[in-house]
Amino acid sequence: WLISCFFLGVCFVLGALAVASNPSPYYGVVGLVVASIIGCGWLVSVGASFVSLVLFIVCLGGMLVVFVYSVSLAADPF
Repeated sequence: WLISCFFLGVCFVLGALAVASNPSPYYGVVGLVVASIIGCGWLVSVGASFVSLVLFIVCLGGMLVVFVYSVSLAADPF
């Protein structure tokens, strides 16, 4: 149990670094989704399944709306 929790924590930190260090928003959102899924798995492994579901639905949904907005602004030529 402890090894899997440590592994998920390391993967979560690596996913967060992938989001922060990516200059392209297209690849950054992939890191965001992966980090969110790993973070939810981490919460499920410690027994917080409802919090994990709320994190996945609310936070990831809000972040994806911001991603779509930033991509649409970047694609606008004016």
